[in-house]
Amino acid sequence: MKKLLIASTALVATAGIASADITISGHAAAGFHSGLDDVTTAASSDSTDVAADGVYSNAGVDFTMTGATDNGISFSASVNIDAGEEIDTGDFEYDGTDLGHAGLGAVSMSGTFGTLTFDNNGIDNLYSDATTHDVSYATTLGAVGLTVGYDVTGGDNATSAQATYTAGGMAFTLTGSEAAAGTSTTLAVSYALNDTVTLSADTDQAAGGESVMTMGASTTLNGVSVSVESANNSTWDVDLGYTVGGFALTYGVDETDAWTATATAALGGGATFSAGVDSNDATYAGVSFAF
Repeated sequence: MKKLLIASTALVATAGIASADITISGHAAAGFHSGLDDVTTAASSDSTDVAADGVYSNAGVDFTMTGATDNGISFSASVNIDAGEEIDTGDFEYDGTDLGHAGLGAVSMSGTFGTLTFDNNGIDNLYSDATTHDVSYATTLGAVGLTVGYDVTGGDNATSAQATYTAGGMAFTLTGSEAAAGTSTTLAVSYALNDTVTLSADTDQAAGGESVMTMGASTTLNGVSVSVESANNSTWDVDLGYTVGGFALTYGVDETDAWTATATAALGGGATFSAGVDSNDATYAGVSFAF
């Protein structure tokens, strides 16, 4: 579940060669769920099963450590402790029980050379987040941004890379990843027609597969957002949204008539109510807190 971090307590320490900040923040959530996809079961089988109806409650503490050396190199690391039952509201999934073990996040260093990040099996493949890397490097060369990810154990999709370029209202993104069947690539282009309308297009060539071309458009005006996409493989998506104050509604549907509808409302003090339902009769409702 995505963690919203608002309030924090900072502890500041100084040393001879560096200064460091340690930020402590917390989060919690509780509610009920029904019919969500059980990813804990799917991970051990060839199919996705449906979770039983139930309630979820969880809490966690996050420690974020940042600092800088005397020669201007910034560094950061994080540790988190989570416990309880968790759901993924974005994907309508039941994530199962977290046993309260401490987890190490990414350790990174950045400076004029760029940013170097280490996270064993924790860095997403730039082409497909289904595959993780161990180390990544990001830098900029003029108006071009470059990122490379690598899995030190090798194997399929061991390396991925991405280049971005923005000029005026145009943005270009080229992404590639090596695979046993060849190289997978995608080229995406977006153009901000004005302050409210954006046009987009991309071509996706998965290794060993057919190229898929997608075109889309999105607009936002007076709190109402509309996004449409259509591809040459007969797939399409339509997403609608409405936001006013701290309240938001979303609705999405695709070519299979599968749909999702969600609602969120800011309750103040770091609390947020959220609820959702989809075409598979999966539902959830609950409140999350940030400390």
